[in-house]
Amino acid sequence: MVRKKIKEIDAHVSNSSQFKKIDLAVRNWMKENGFTMLRFSIGFIFLWFGILKFFPGTSPAEEMVTGTISKVTFGVFSDSQINIGLAIWETIIGLGLILGKFMRFTLLLLFLQLPGTFLPVFFFPEQVFELMPIIPTLKGQYIFKNIVLIAAAIILGGQVGNKPSDGLEPEREMGPQIN
Repeated sequence: MVRKKIKEIDAHVSNSSQFKKIDLAVRNWMKENGFTMLRFSIGFIFLWFGILKFFPGTSPAEEMVTGTISKVTFGVFSDSQINIGLAIWETIIGLGLILGKFMRFTLLLLFLQLPGTFLPVFFFPEQVFELMPIIPTLKGQYIFKNIVLIAAAIILGGQVGNKPSDGLEPEREMGPQIN
């Protein structure tokens, strides 16, 4: 009975001309602004986390990150060098996304960095999971949220202009329409 009533209300609201006008305005606003907001928000996160890495002890994943990169590079770099290098790398990504400049280079740096963020799952599973492989720790959640960043970066990369230094130029019709 409740479902039937909800369907009736939904049908009435969906067919309302006022609702259709509002719906169209909201969707147009999203088309105009969503892409830029996505670029800025990812850029802000990279800039923020990159800047944190310049200050030892401020990044919650610092130990895991330095341990992972140290393993991959066979201990060639000190923890300090790793932190500074990654701080510079992430700050460049953040600034590139925020400014919308040199997007091919910025997204290349992002795509080179993100797969490495999953290495702790294999190197330090005890730090990533409370109960393997079902319950991630806070550090594990920190890693797995990168799946969303990868998907968002793919969307951004699909909109890079034709010239090597182009920023992003969202097309008017992006992908399939969702009803």
